[in-house]
Amino acid sequence: MVKNRLVIEGGRKLKGKIKIASAKNAVLPILAATLLTEKKVVLKGISLVADVLTMIDLLKAIGSKIEIENDRLIIDNSQIYSFHPPGEIVKKIRASYYLIAPLLSRFKKVKIDYPGGCEIGARPIDLHIKGLMALGAKIIAREKYLDIEIEDFKGNEIYLYGYKGPSVGATCQVLLAAAKAKGKTIIFGAACEPEVVDLANFLKSIGAEISGAGTPVIEIYGKEELAGTEYEPIPDRIEAGTFLCAGLITDGEITVENVIPHHLNLVLKKLEEVGGLLKIEDNKITIKRKEKDLKPLNIATFFYPGFPTDLQAQFVVLASLANGESIVQENIFEKRFAHCYELKKMGAEIAVIDNKAIIKGKDKLIGSEVNATDLRASASLVLAGLVACGKTIVNNYHHLNRGYYQFAEKLTTLGAKIYHE
Repeated sequence: MVKNRLVIEGGRKLKGKIKIASAKNAVLPILAATLLTEKKVVLKGISLVADVLTMIDLLKAIGSKIEIENDRLIIDNSQIYSFHPPGEIVKKIRASYYLIAPLLSRFKKVKIDYPGGCEIGARPIDLHIKGLMALGAKIIAREKYLDIEIEDFKGNEIYLYGYKGPSVGATCQVLLAAAKAKGKTIIFGAACEPEVVDLANFLKSIGAEISGAGTPVIEIYGKEELAGTEYEPIPDRIEAGTFLCAGLITDGEITVENVIPHHLNLVLKKLEEVGGLLKIEDNKITIKRKEKDLKPLNIATFFYPGFPTDLQAQFVVLASLANGESIVQENIFEKRFAHCYELKKMGAEIAVIDNKAIIKGKDKLIGSEVNATDLRASASLVLAGLVACGKTIVNNYHHLNRGYYQFAEKLTTLGAKIYHE
């Protein structure tokens, strides 16, 4: 039986060093991108979080041969035989849609169920469909799956900015499609996230011609054949931000290693604003409090280089302990305050009004039994448990394993008293 409850005995200051894992949101599209070549690909420094393992299972189910050697994946996609990934795996992970473009490049047709993932509001794939159709795909949306066909991907100019801004997923999808398209593709309104840049860098490492990644305009010149490579994805800026929050919340001192500080520019400014004293070096960051009390803060999530929605929940916990009133505004997902209702069980004073959480800081939180609803909510509840008086039990802990590698074990090395039940 899988242990799905995490018990935290709070009140311990966390101290020490943590090596940050590879970014799940970079690794997933890169795994899909390996389907664009029949040559061997080696991915290095890979952390086997649950979502990555699911994507590996998905690739294996259509014929990929993948060897796992410690943190290395050795991938042979020379014998892919299916354009219909198994629905029972597709539904486990939203990133399964990244298989669409590479499989269309191979088979000229794809049948794929609608993807799964965290339930945090409407997450349509309309921009994926728009991008694929602009490059020549014909798509029929059936009740439970998509039927997609194409003669060949043909380069085009595509405007991807949606009603809520740029889409990371759709930008990655078009990069995957355009890498082997005939002619030139220009993406206007492209997402600028580091994970998009990392996918582009991986594609360039196998021979794709791409410029402008990291800006709103990306140009791709399609190549007929792509090669093999060895590649190491970027470290996870969200995991780094989570551990930095843990250091500040517990009034400890934590160093996160294997980080790219400029990926966290606005996050680091907000950590300083709330009362963090930071030492920033080439690939590591150390945090501790400047003074005893945390200060209130205002944040609004937005697309990169704005404040990341994936760190919103962790900062709500910080705000719950600040000396004053904070406002956290969620601009990306409309249902991403489930953790607030759980934090209230621990004594947090939070009012959720539309897309804003108004938080009045308290001196302390009280250990309680709480329920995790999604990946980042899980992390925030664990952080709250670290500082709460008494024992906190986090149910549905499996959500956290989707995106954090050995999270409880890493916290234990920093001095937390935390265990599975």
